[in-house]
Amino acid sequence: MNKREDRSEMESEATPISSGATVLIVDDEKRSLESLRRVLGGEFQIVCANNAAEAEAVLAGDLVQVILCDQRMPGESGVEFLTRVRENWPEPVRMIISGYTDAEDIIAGVNEAGIFQYVTKPWDPDRLVQSVREAAQLYAFQKEGGAAPPLEAKPSNERLQRLASDRRRAERRMFEFGRIVHAPESPMRAAIALARRAAEYDISVLITGASGTGKELLARAIHHGSARGEKTFVVENCGALPDELLESELFGCKKGAFTGAYQDRVGLFEVADGGSIFLDEIGETSPSFQVKLLRVLQEGEIRPLGAQRPRRVDVRVIAATNRNIVAEVEAGRFRRDLYYRLATFPIHLPTLAERRCDITIIAARILVSVNQTFNRRVPGFEPETLRLMERYNWPGNVRELHNEIQRMVVLSDGDANLPPDLLSPGIADHGRITATSAEPQGRFTLKERVEMLECALIKESLERNGRNISHVADELGLSRVGLRSKIARYDISRVVDDES
Repeated sequence: MNKREDRSEMESEATPISSGATVLIVDDEKRSLESLRRVLGGEFQIVCANNAAEAEAVLAGDLVQVILCDQRMPGESGVEFLTRVRENWPEPVRMIISGYTDAEDIIAGVNEAGIFQYVTKPWDPDRLVQSVREAAQLYAFQKEGGAAPPLEAKPSNERLQRLASDRRRAERRMFEFGRIVHAPESPMRAAIALARRAAEYDISVLITGASGTGKELLARAIHHGSARGEKTFVVENCGALPDELLESELFGCKKGAFTGAYQDRVGLFEVADGGSIFLDEIGETSPSFQVKLLRVLQEGEIRPLGAQRPRRVDVRVIAATNRNIVAEVEAGRFRRDLYYRLATFPIHLPTLAERRCDITIIAARILVSVNQTFNRRVPGFEPETLRLMERYNWPGNVRELHNEIQRMVVLSDGDANLPPDLLSPGIADHGRITATSAEPQGRFTLKERVEMLECALIKESLERNGRNISHVADELGLSRVGLRSKIARYDISRVVDDES
């Protein structure tokens, strides 16, 4: 008896039916994989794969009862992958998880890939566990040759249309302008006011701002606040793919159009027909691709790679970049005509350092989300923690703040307010340095105050750079000899000399 048959026999005797079932999770995003593993790992045996190739290797060598696959993966969609799985490994019960709610995608998943359930993001942990439990029960009944349990494994197209419509309405409420967190005096108010006005008209919007300032969040609010809000909204990071793959992603391709094009592929512009598409990092695209995108905007039609005829599409384009796009145009790196097509209505988002008044309320909102993700009940932050956070410049903006709060929750014990000693050293030290340099009290000469600030800055840089002399010298614009002289002068010890 081989390993597969042995495990199959053992599994058929297991009770309850779903206990210990092996679930294969396929997702290219590490954070999503970890969240799903954490939620499902208490009841099921979890195997993770980052892509279709890894998943197929698991299916070829192990017994899997349930497959939970993300719809958006590089190279091919979840429906495409599960369609192939259905042909080669028909026994596992197939589920798909996606933040996209186009009814045609859901119907295609049910009809072509034999999807048992289509799970929409953001998913509820309890409902997800129950759905996987039902999938494991269905697998067990099928293996035993008995009648399937009363589970609606293949709902009607009408029900799927209703499901998609309900999901879009819920998403529309989730991304309302009023849910973008900001204080009454925040400079974010002006950007939101512009976005509200832009949402009323079917025009292209260009959102500029540093990474992590919330460009995609504002784009979603514009879409859901517009007349297209009940239609599909799709996202593509234009800086993440080479030209050929990006063109295939956006415009689609015919089978054999290029190496790796094993089947026809529908592009995101066609998926978003009637809705909106968000083109993030548009400033990273090459001049040759910019020409093709310009034609789409001018003519309202796409031509999939390898296709003979163009296809008409009706899509609103919302683009974003963290570059100084005007400077890119003047330097000849971004087409002027494309810029004017995209920037019909430009909106600039301020950095978190420019909206410090928002840090406290944003942190509170993030903490609620992190508590839900990690199943924690941390009530808030100690006052000193918030003061230090408000003094930090947050070069990574809201994204960096989110990561920092996640880190603090992971490091915390119990369910007390988060203390300042859980902050990363660079953030805490910067806040204390800022406070020290701003304090007027104390009988210090100007020279003494400058030396105090210089000492604190060197210490902060040493901590941030792992106490590596070369890295600190480069960061502070000093020579290694000059930096060593200051370290000796201020009696700063425990540095790393990386010269060998």
